Amino acid sequence: MKRTAKAHWSGNLKEGKGTLTTQSGILENTNYSYKTRFEEGEKGTNPEELLAAAHAGCFTMAVSAMLTQKGLNPISLDTEAMVSMEGLSITGVHLSITGSVLSITSDEFTAITKDAEKNCLISKALSIPISSEAHFIG
Repeated sequence: MKRTAKAHWSGNLKEGKGTLTTQSGILENTNYSYKTRFEEGEKGTNPEELLAAAHAGCFTMAVSAMLTQKGLNPISLDTEAMVSMEGLSITGVHLSITGSVLSITSDEFTAITKDAEKNCLISKALSIPISSEAHFIG
């Protein structure tokens, strides 16, 4: 399996603009620029936001898969991924998941999320610190 995305850029770094398009078409000529990356107020995305979305999605699917392997069916799982930067370096990702799952304890849920934190595909691809916290609502 291979997945692709395309980027187009016109102009210099600060005044230039680009677009991103994904193979699935869910992003099609989506705006990104210096302003959408480093400043507020302009509509568009940026690489760090896309990394956060990819990590949140991968981690949540990994938690769901681990629960399913244990014969459990999650009612809902909601994850927020926060990518931290210092200067021009990504310094870490923090994942915060809230889950509603029947027939499991809070401690069991936390253990599953810690396993997913280390073993989801995006976590494995990154060489930065990754942390997580679990909020269990039963």
